Amino acid sequence: MGLFEVRTLEECTTTEYHTNPDGQDFVEIRCIYPVLEYIYMKWEYPETNGLLPYLWSTHCFMRNNITVPLFAVSAYLCWCYFGQKYFENRKPWNLRGAMILWNFGLSLFSWYGAIRIWPAIYFAFTQFPLRDNFCSEELVDFMWGRGSIGFVSLIFVLSKFPELIDTFFIVVHKKPLIFLHWYHHVSVLLYCWNAYAWKTGCASVFMGMNYTVHAIMYGYYGLMAAKMKPKWLKAQFITVAQISQMVVGVTLTGMNFYYYLTDKDGTCNVGPPMLWAGSIMYGSYLCLFLQFFLERFVWSKKKTKKA
Repeated sequence: MGLFEVRTLEECTTTEYHTNPDGQDFVEIRCIYPVLEYIYMKWEYPETNGLLPYLWSTHCFMRNNITVPLFAVSAYLCWCYFGQKYFENRKPWNLRGAMILWNFGLSLFSWYGAIRIWPAIYFAFTQFPLRDNFCSEELVDFMWGRGSIGFVSLIFVLSKFPELIDTFFIVVHKKPLIFLHWYHHVSVLLYCWNAYAWKTGCASVFMGMNYTVHAIMYGYYGLMAAKMKPKWLKAQFITVAQISQMVVGVTLTGMNFYYYLTDKDGTCNVGPPMLWAGSIMYGSYLCLFLQFFLERFVWSKKKTKKA
């Protein structure tokens, strides 16, 4: 077998099949692309009886415990308000060392997730009809709740809780806390929790994009905190990557709406609540990031030139 050989789903079905605790059969993505065997660790293999076989119950837990993210968001917003009040007449802290570790840590985590999830997304979009990637319950379940890909999906959702700590550094350093920052954290956490709980179709691509952009973004922040950022690495690159993510998000959500509205036989595994949530979220992000880009990199330069 060649290193870069690609197996068919049928071949993997006969050679490497696993069953989760709910009785669902699945194939690991590393069976489809054997080259991935070299970058997977033993605890990521379902047959090692590590963490992976016990992940599927999390979907039910999240469906029945929406109060968890609501509580987290409420506590977060309280910190945003009262934290700024507390530091209003106090000196800012200096936690540069912690910021360096935090940002580089999140960057490495995001690279791990991106490397794991993109082969599965590529497989799904090249081997199955486009509609199935949005509507097929079986294919969506493959992306959200089975094997190592299910694990990467779960930790992606859970990572939105510790990412709230980004705001802690802004507040204690007395940096401006803009609306886009805290609104983004709040809405992403709520959306991801529900998208995972209800296995929203195109959310797998959202996850891949977010992993990738965050890998670059947090690496940039880490270099900034360490004062090691190369001159060629401009802040504009990060914002353009974020805007591109939002454009794709709006496009995919629109396609998802189309498949839902044209679904005549009721087989499209998608519902209006998540469709509207995704539309509002990505639509507002696109407007806000465009506004941020124009204010910081276009209009501010024009004002400087005039001055």
